[in-house]
Amino acid sequence: MKKYWIYFLLAAPIVLAVLALNGYGFFFKSGTAGSGILILLFIYFKKTNRNKDLWMLIGAFGFSIAGDWFLSNMKENSGIFVTEIALYFIAHFGYLTYAVYNGKINKVFTGLLLIGFLVFYFITLFPAIEGGIMKSAVLIYLLISCLSLGAAVGLKTNVLVKWSYTFGIALILFSDTVISFKEFVGYNGLNYLILPTYYLAHISIIFSVLTEKVYVRKKTNIHL
Repeated sequence: MKKYWIYFLLAAPIVLAVLALNGYGFFFKSGTAGSGILILLFIYFKKTNRNKDLWMLIGAFGFSIAGDWFLSNMKENSGIFVTEIALYFIAHFGYLTYAVYNGKINKVFTGLLLIGFLVFYFITLFPAIEGGIMKSAVLIYLLISCLSLGAAVGLKTNVLVKWSYTFGIALILFSDTVISFKEFVGYNGLNYLILPTYYLAHISIIFSVLTEKVYVRKKTNIHL
């Protein structure tokens, strides 16, 4: 039973998420991703060099924090918004690479997902977005988001590890979709879901990593 103590580490991102949702400052808003970095470094201390995929997650959390900062300071500035999208793009690249290290992209699922979101983009978002740069940035970000989720579905690992990670990536995609309705379409009816799903996404990904530590790497001594 001793190995299950690491699940208590989830208390940190959960508490920080609750504080962020209650109006505390940027430190708390970045707390779920920040605690994810610290938890990864803590549980794999001296072993990250042998588990290179973990650096992809650490980078993803780090660029998510940077994206959050730009989003918090956007103030209707389209240039900052594009920078924010670029930072989240890099974060998704980290999530995608981590999943590919541990599996492969599920082509059927990804294809269907891409078709659905491309229809959504060209029918709903494209007419509403102003400026070619912004249109391109949103499209590219949409593509890597779908690839990231497709790679999560293709993970080859413990079932609980796979689906908690997939759930986390799916929540990020959902949160981003709600943001797109808010920013480009002017629909605000789902705004209350943006932050809770985003923070829960990080918590779910952290849970996946902790579970992998318990059930996978501890037993198989994976070195990538």
